[in-house]
Amino acid sequence: MNVTVEELAVLQQQQARIRNMCILAHVDHGKTTLSDHLIAANGLIHPKMVGELRYLDSRDDEQARGITMKSSSISLLYVPGAAQRPEGPRSVSHAEKVSAGYLVNLIDSPGHVDFCSEVSTAARLSDGALVVVDAVEGVCIQTHAVLRQAWEEKVKPCLFVNKLDRLILELRLPAEEAARRLAAIVAHANMIWSAFDSEHFMREADAVLAAEQQQQQQQLQQARDEPGGQAGDGVAQ
Repeated sequence: MNVTVEELAVLQQQQARIRNMCILAHVDHGKTTLSDHLIAANGLIHPKMVGELRYLDSRDDEQARGITMKSSSISLLYVPGAAQRPEGPRSVSHAEKVSAGYLVNLIDSPGHVDFCSEVSTAARLSDGALVVVDAVEGVCIQTHAVLRQAWEEKVKPCLFVNKLDRLILELRLPAEEAARRLAAIVAHANMIWSAFDSEHFMREADAVLAAEQQQQQQQLQQARDEPGGQAGDGVAQ
């Protein structure tokens, strides 16, 4: 589905049809390659260049080292159901793109721990996040870190399990074992997210208990300071 700058400009005037998305992951889990696939779907690069071009790694040092060091963004068009059409996404007309399409501002963020400030900035600017996890390596330490950053910025995450072919070509897992591994990845990510919620609730409960204890101490002190006041066993008499 080819997209023109004019079509993107029209959608920019419709705030309800704008979505800001970032891609978060551990290093080398496939964020930039996923970005290439999404960019190719808009006809900006040839499908055969996906994964090789690393379109959003525009700096020379990023291309040389093969890692993302600075967050990069691009505006893409998404038309619901276009990919499932029998005649293909190229059949989407200009009118459909403008009336039914969504403008997706995609941010590709670094995965290396040394550039975590770039991840925080990307999450802060986004409505949602694609959390990419390698099917073989699973949830790694930086995956945990980016999930926390997404949770702190109140970004809605969407788990994307990448590199499924490695389960077959490298590990040669049977279908049942591969399914169990994928289910374990989903459960692990959900457990981490639930732990953040539990931690938040515990902090709130501790704050309430501390406030109640402070209030009781103030009441006890006031009772002692009153003329003829007497306090015993923590209760003003």
